[in-house]
Amino acid sequence: MNSKLNKNLSSDEFREYYFLKEDLVDFCRNEGLKVSGNKKDLEERIIYYLDNDKSLDNTETALKRNKHVDISMDTVIGENFVCSQEVRTFFQNKIGSNFKFKVGFQKWLKSNPDKTFADAIMAYEEITNTLKNSDTTIDSQFQYNTYIRDFFNSNKDKSFKDAVKCWNYKKNLKGLHKYEDSDLIVLEK
Repeated sequence: MNSKLNKNLSSDEFREYYFLKEDLVDFCRNEGLKVSGNKKDLEERIIYYLDNDKSLDNTETALKRNKHVDISMDTVIGENFVCSQEVRTFFQNKIGSNFKFKVGFQKWLKSNPDKTFADAIMAYEEITNTLKNSDTTIDSQFQYNTYIRDFFNSNKDKSFKDAVKCWNYKKNLKGLHKYEDSDLIVLEK
């Protein structure tokens, strides 16, 4: 586990560092917290724990999640949508093996609980076509991806190895983990 991550951190200090998901999972496991969920879920759980010295009880949310078993084109998406293996299989059968739960599509699914899976397939095609013709937005929990994209936007002549070296330098610093031209100093060493 990352030595910077410990229960003596304040939540403000926690927010100033970058942690890998595996570090967050290890911390949660060691502190008896739930280890499931995406990186953002784990960060929220840890912040609550650091602020309150107790676990954030997510059992009520988990129980309310909509589980789809027998899915048809007319099935309504419903509240608290979950991207399950059953749903993935349905979409792969209808859209093709190249189907992926892209962020934009996941957001659409979660914000359209009254729509059907047929509507979702049409939305997926629209979202996919839009993504092909535009720059995608990277959600805040994907700091590495954002950093690498921004690195190459400023340094078209550099290699992926250079980008990773700069990222490894930046992620260990306290504060924001966004690309800055001053990060290139690590390449001079």
